[in-house]
This record gives sequence, C-alpha cells and structure tokens, in this order.
Amino acid sequence: MRVWIKRIVLLVIVAAIGAGFYLALRERPVAVDTAIVTSGSLQVTIDEEGVTRVKDVYTVSSPIAGHLARTTLDEGEAVKAHETIIASIHPLDPPFLDERTRAELMAAAEAARSAVALAKVEQQRAQTALDLAKSNYERAEKLAKTKTISISQLEHSYSELELKKAQVASTEATINLRKAELASAEARLQQPGNVRTANPDYDCCVNITAPIDGVVLKVLARSEQAVSPGTKIAEIGDPRNLEIIVDLLSSDAARIKPGATVAITDWGGETDLEGTVRRVEPAAFTKISSLGIEEQRVNVVIDPASVPENLGHGFRVLARLEIWQRDDVLKVPIAALFRSGGRWSVFVIDGGQAALRHIDVGRMNSTEAQVLDGIDGDDTVILYPSDLLDDGSLVEERPG
Repeated sequence: MRVWIKRIVLLVIVAAIGAGFYLALRERPVAVDTAIVTSGSLQVTIDEEGVTRVKDVYTVSSPIAGHLARTTLDEGEAVKAHETIIASIHPLDPPFLDERTRAELMAAAEAARSAVALAKVEQQRAQTALDLAKSNYERAEKLAKTKTISISQLEHSYSELELKKAQVASTEATINLRKAELASAEARLQQPGNVRTANPDYDCCVNITAPIDGVVLKVLARSEQAVSPGTKIAEIGDPRNLEIIVDLLSSDAARIKPGATVAITDWGGETDLEGTVRRVEPAAFTKISSLGIEEQRVNVVIDPASVPENLGHGFRVLARLEIWQRDDVLKVPIAALFRSGGRWSVFVIDGGQAALRHIDVGRMNSTEAQVLDGIDGDDTVILYPSDLLDDGSLVEERPG
C-alpha cells in the first residue's frame, strides 16, 4: 500500500513538472490592435501650410525728397480714397556749410551788396540825366511854339527824354536783379539751425492721401525723418479681399489643376473654410527646407469662398488640396501596411492567427489606402504590426 502511495505521489510530481514546462514553453498569443477593412469614400489631398494676403496691396511712397512728418495712422485704421492723409512731406533743411564754402558764399553775398549799391548809383545818374532831358524838352516845347527852334529840334529833344526814361527803368530793373542775387546768396548762407523745420503749423509742400478705401496694413515709416523719392511709408489694402498662397513641391504642384477644391483648416476658427484653386504659377523658385535641402517650390493661389472677420493679412493656415476622390472604395488603414518581399502587405486575423497577405495598393492619403486586390471587405487587419508577429503567430485583440 505504501508502495502505491509513493508511486502516485511520484506521478503527480512528474505531471506537475511536465505541466510547468508546457506552460513555460508554449506559444503565447500576441496582443494586437485591429481594424475592419471597409468600403467608403476616399479622398487624397496634399496638405501644406499657406499664408493669407490681400490681393491688391498699395504701397504708399514718397514722390519727392523732403522731410516726412511723423505718421499718425496706426495699423488697422480705416482710410478713405483721396481723403485720408497718409503722410505730409515738408521741405528739407539746408545742409551744413564747411569753412571754404561759407567763405565763398559770404564773398558772393558781399559782391551782390556791392552790385546793388552800384546799381543804385547808376539809377541816380540816370535819374539826373532824365531830369535834365525833361527840362530841355519843356524849354524846347516853349521855343517851338514861338518858332524859335525847328520841329526837328523839338523831336530830337523828345527822343532824348524818352531815352533817359528807358535808362531809368533799366537801372530799376538792374537794382531788382542785384537784390535777387543778394537774397539768393544770403539764402545759401542759411544753416540748419537758422530756418524753421517741418512742423504742423507750417504749410507742407505735399500731402499724400490714401489711393483706395481700405485699412492700413503696415506703417513702414512712422518717425519724423528725411526721405528720398520712392521711400516706402505705408501699405494699404482691403482685408475682405483675401487670397491664400501655398508653396508646394513642383512635383505636387504638377498634380494640382485650377478649380480644385480646397479645405482651409487650422486658421483659428471653429469651422473649416472652403476654397478653390485660382492659379498655379508657371515658374518655380528654390527654397531651402528645414533640413537644409534645396527644393523647387511653386506658388498656388487659392480663393476662399468666404472671409471671416477675424482672418486678416499674413495669417497662417493649413490648406488641404484635393487631387483625387472616389465614393465606393475598398480601403485599409495606413497603420496596417508594411513592406514584405518588396510588396505591400498586411496581417489578417484568421482563426486566432496572424495570416500574411500581399495586397495591391492604389491611392492613399495620410490615414487610409485604396485596396485593389489581396483582401476582402470585413476582413480584420492588425494595426501597427511589430517584429513579434509572423505568418501563423497566435494573436488576440487588445481590449478596447
């Protein structure tokens, strides 16, 4: 009896050891995430950041050289065409004079004063001659009445009087000329501190008004300063007349056609905006990517269907440009795809095991891919397959 008890105990111990080895060495199922292959609508888009801009931006610049008064307008202020003054330009102050130039101008001014004095002397001499000619004419006129002198002598006396009058007028004109030369020489002697600079009480030479009805987008020259012709002062536009510029890789831009539908997201509002591609620019430009790679980019111009009030000039948006769309497509999540033997593949759950299936893939977007052949609808595929999986591996769905 005791022998049988020992045998039974020994068998139990052996069975327990065998069960332990079995449990330790048996294949355990891998917990996986799954998804169902379904049919539905598939849309392929190109997603890229873009920037809003006013279609017609007017840059107000200085037409002349002068002294710009301080710009009082701020960004966002409304302006009316040909009424709102954008900037006022006053004459420039005279430049500083070096010693040589100042000495030359002082000499010129002194010469002008002497010329004025000389012209006044000439005027006095001409006036004296005029008085004498006038007296001679009056005397000859009396003698001609008594026929003491001939008519020709009287005419000669009259012509002499007229000649002296002309000489007096000439000397007066010469005096005015010399005074103008003196004023010019004295004006050239002015230094910046001796004349009044631009101020609101002084009549300015040029008032620049707004070219259109709109708002001030940017003030480029706010402080009082000297400006040259063409100096930019402000930018004006209508923020309700917006367009969106998206620069795409040239290979992507070749797939975009005018009239394509665009969804505008991440602009700051609660709802997405709709838009339409108006133009794909014909020329590309080189741009350095964040990785330091030279890329050929092409600008695509988009017209939004509506412009919210809180969307303005220079805002960042995300544009999703549609390049392909179908309604009844067999599709699989991108997370289930991987490459095996140079082909796209997925793991399908079949009887609690992972079955490797090679599939043909058509169009794909950032989340889903079109399945052309290899699996059927309602198949369950494994998402994010790891290196632990192989064809025939035991699997179980992860809860949730």
